[in-house]
Amino acid sequence: MSARTGMRTAMILAVGAIGLAFTAVAQVQTSSSTTSGAATHQVQVINATVVAVSGNDLVVKLDDGTLKHIANVPDSARATVDGKEVGIHDLKPGMHLQKTITTTTTPKIITTTQTVTGKVWYVNPPLSVILTLEDGKNQEFKIPKGQKFNVNGQMVDAFGLKKGMSVTATKVVEQPETVVAQQAKVTGSMPPPPPAPPADQPILVAVMVPVPAPAAAAPAPAPAPAPAMPKTGSELPLTALFGLLSLAGSASTRLYRKVRG
Repeated sequence: MSARTGMRTAMILAVGAIGLAFTAVAQVQTSSSTTSGAATHQVQVINATVVAVSGNDLVVKLDDGTLKHIANVPDSARATVDGKEVGIHDLKPGMHLQKTITTTTTPKIITTTQTVTGKVWYVNPPLSVILTLEDGKNQEFKIPKGQKFNVNGQMVDAFGLKKGMSVTATKVVEQPETVVAQQAKVTGSMPPPPPAPPADQPILVAVMVPVPAPAAAAPAPAPAPAPAMPKTGSELPLTALFGLLSLAGSASTRLYRKVRG
């Protein structure tokens, strides 16, 4: 056999092996089913008051008094405030927000069933068995621990298998799975208005009163005239006064000379 012929034969065998593998897989019937258990629900409620909003950053105050900074709130986030849907840019300081988180946990069991039918061609208990499938091809199967085979209505293990027996083997695998789904909803309300004062309490009302312009300063009063001297009837009293003063001066001169002499 030449090298080229040997290579060609090897390729044919390889292709045949691949075809056998696909044919053998096709002989195994596989089905799956999912069974869901009772779901449990857990509800968490978080209350907060808006303290500040800057762009897409939000600062809220929780019930325990702690401040929480929520950065980069997406524009798509929505809250229902007083029945109206609002976004991050509609929030105002003083708004009360309530976030309700509902977590649903559902247990599930995924059951996978594989069934194969064939004749025993070779058995190596308890590890493996080679079956001749319906298409006449042989396929080796590993025997799981505790696997049972149906032989003419009787269930036997790997040690009960004999060459030529027609057997049906079914492998059932149950895989538990837990599905957790979470849903969050944010609602809120505007801050309540301040309470009205009691009916018997006086209310101070501020009234704007216009202030008049300052009046012009009044001119200073003119000084009062000096009192006029009483006017006498004639110049005689004044003449008499001058005469009296002259006599007094003459008397003083004589007295002075007398004292000197």
